[in-house]
Amino acid sequence: MSGISTLGNRLYRGEASYNIVGKSRTWYTVSAVFLTIAILTLIFRGLNLGIEFKGGAEFTVPVKNATTQSISDARSSVKATGVTPANVTIVGGDKIRIQTETVTTTVSNKIGAALASTFAVKDADIKVQLVGPSWGSEVSKNAARALLVFLVLVALFLATYFEWSMAVAALVALAHDVLITVGIYALSGFEVTPAAVIGFLTILGYSLYDTVVVFDKVKENTKGIAGSSRMTFSEAANLALNQTLVRSLNTSIVALLPVLSILIVGVALLGAGTLNDLALALFVGMLVGAYSSIFIATPFLAFLKERTAEMQGLQKRVNAKRKNSGGTDSVSVAVVSDSLSQAGPRKQRVKKPRSSR
Repeated sequence: MSGISTLGNRLYRGEASYNIVGKSRTWYTVSAVFLTIAILTLIFRGLNLGIEFKGGAEFTVPVKNATTQSISDARSSVKATGVTPANVTIVGGDKIRIQTETVTTTVSNKIGAALASTFAVKDADIKVQLVGPSWGSEVSKNAARALLVFLVLVALFLATYFEWSMAVAALVALAHDVLITVGIYALSGFEVTPAAVIGFLTILGYSLYDTVVVFDKVKENTKGIAGSSRMTFSEAANLALNQTLVRSLNTSIVALLPVLSILIVGVALLGAGTLNDLALALFVGMLVGAYSSIFIATPFLAFLKERTAEMQGLQKRVNAKRKNSGGTDSVSVAVVSDSLSQAGPRKQRVKKPRSSR
């Protein structure tokens, strides 16, 4: 337990280290598997878009105790009017939500009357929402526009505050997060609502926040590194990852626990609904974002930097120096030496000469 409690300090000082950047191929393989599943799911299954995006009609019927039989009754009632329901779900245990294709006001009134008769409720108690296809298309365009503006602003900020290679690495990590999150959303069959889109945009900001923290430490560790011969860029970036690893994990766990609680409560007690849509997007996005900020963004940044002439020259000097010194000039020794030198020189005890008798 004492070793775990001091792990963060040992990682920061370089006394312990995980070779995250050096094993980038492993992380890329893991991501490639999930990305392939996500892309195939989107191609062959697609997203379950809500009526806010594709247009349609939604009827919410209050019931005393919603069961699977209630779903069957609602489906039969709507079919009797000549309309095939696209989606019938239980909401909160006391409501039945029926979604259909776009219908006219006359057909909508006919469906409402059939549902009122089946569930013995008043017509006024049934909540009806009609969304035209043009309005749904406009919502989709606005969502895509918001995502594009967000990515452009992110790229400009990172390129200005850091450098272009960090902006590229961050955008790659963001694309990785979006694809996997959307793919899992499609695989789960959850309905994509405006709340889900808000969740997607939120997790992009969360993923970016974690990545920026790591990149800031990378920038600090690699300042003036091209003129030295102590460590390569990849080693300095890996050190930055280790120095921020415990903080990233703690932040992610603390953020994920309440979202997971909302998701579990939503599924077990509240049924399908806006809260559930938002919670799933946040949970998956935060989990994938925490992974990408550690295992994708920084290793990809090192991949880009190590291919520049400047960093290739640095790598040759570092290798030559270690070869001449017999391989004893390791990164961890250098880091510990730096931390000791920054702490100041140690006081030496001076022995007093013995007095002669």
